[in-house]
Amino acid sequence: MPRGDGRLTHDLDPHSPGPQDACGVFGVWAPGEEVAKLTYFGLYALQHRGQEAAGIAVSDGASVVVYKDLGLVSQVFDEATLGSLRGHLAVGHTRYSTTGASTWENAQPTFRTTDAGTGLALCHNGNLVNTAELASRAADAGVPGAFTSTTDSDLVTALIAARPDLSVEAAAMEVLPQLRGAFSFTFMDENTLYAARDPQGVRPLVLGRLERGWVVASETAALDIVGASVVREVEPGELIAVDENGLRSQHFAHSEPKGCVFEYVYLARPDTTIGGRGVHAARVEIGRRLAKEHPADADLVIPVPESGTPAAVGYAEASGIPYGLGLVKNSYVGRTFIQPSQTIRQLGIRLKLNPLRDVIRGKRLVVVDDSIVRGNTQRALIRMLREAGAIEVHVRISSPPVKWPCFYGIDFASRAELIANGLDIDGVRASINADSLGYVSEQGLIAATEQPVNRLCTACFTGEYPIPLAESELLGKHLLEGIERRAVTGWTGRQAGSAAVSGGADDALTRP
Repeated sequence: MPRGDGRLTHDLDPHSPGPQDACGVFGVWAPGEEVAKLTYFGLYALQHRGQEAAGIAVSDGASVVVYKDLGLVSQVFDEATLGSLRGHLAVGHTRYSTTGASTWENAQPTFRTTDAGTGLALCHNGNLVNTAELASRAADAGVPGAFTSTTDSDLVTALIAARPDLSVEAAAMEVLPQLRGAFSFTFMDENTLYAARDPQGVRPLVLGRLERGWVVASETAALDIVGASVVREVEPGELIAVDENGLRSQHFAHSEPKGCVFEYVYLARPDTTIGGRGVHAARVEIGRRLAKEHPADADLVIPVPESGTPAAVGYAEASGIPYGLGLVKNSYVGRTFIQPSQTIRQLGIRLKLNPLRDVIRGKRLVVVDDSIVRGNTQRALIRMLREAGAIEVHVRISSPPVKWPCFYGIDFASRAELIANGLDIDGVRASINADSLGYVSEQGLIAATEQPVNRLCTACFTGEYPIPLAESELLGKHLLEGIERRAVTGWTGRQAGSAAVSGGADDALTRP
């Protein structure tokens, strides 16, 4: 039976997607606990980070079993399936594709059997930028089964498994320094749970403690839901291993922190803590700074739910303008298996949002949202608000203009599609038909995170990429599906699913 397409996103207009989330990873080592169920609930807490596929690998000490499928966590797993996944350690994944099409083969955890007969299951949040180089290396070395799927994650799994003379831990210490880009890994063999984070720590990864074990997860909210206490973040460049002898740590690279600032703007759950800073508190503070930087003469501040809500609260608080709910969001309509008719499809944003006309009518509104990508959503939203009786619409955005694509695990539009890349602020304002438009400054955003500026990646706003990129033709989302196979020596590539759908970083730098 075919699963859904997994497109339960924050998008208000399914035909104009916003920045798609990175993936979510989870791992647990806890003898005596139902680790599959702990992983299930951990993934449930991370569902916002990826909705295309979900999977769990479990070991009972004798063998590693992987179960994965396309769809949401609650679609892929049921009580019977989880009950059959018995063991004392597990890793799990929720996927949004940044390299490789959304196919079953590309769902995670990825799995390999090493030449030594050990099972290896791996989960990856992030995106590598030297995938073509790694693929060439694997092809030249004759790494067995290196291209059974078309993801950078599977390639890493194959490289670690291809060392019969080394333990998984020793092989990882050799492979991890060769990787360039963003990666937060949880992986496992029959007896040991591993976690690793790239030297820049672009994507979050945290370590937690259970009464009878250890947990690693993309966000602290996932630790909360399984009753684990937060110990610390996994350090950039660190490899952690947990087995019957306890927890041990070693570094495979020097730490050069460059955490993703967009986690604070949009990606992470508001109840998550990153770098010691609560995400909700940071978003409220962004709103306060936005009010000071871009005041408005208005009657009501309303959020675009839900991602604009904390910043709208902060804007109202700092401006003295009353806060109100002017838009009601239907959280479920995005997850339909029935294709809407053309008539319904033309409603676009109305499938997700409905205005409270009594609240809006005759008002001058400040509308707070997290970002503007293409501008289509804001354009439709402003038209809806004016039709509902708003006399002025002042748009305030809780991030600077997004002008550059991300190559580290967020699937933005290509550079040609980013509205702020081709228009100045007044041009964007005119395009979306707002009475005024204000973005929080980069300095205001960074101050709200309470992180040092030199420890954050702001590439999507500045174009300054902290991890050197490969040539643009070697950065495509469908790199390993044969679209750019000419660039990978010793390998002819193969097609895995449709690569006709644009996305990721395909030619994002070379297009206008």
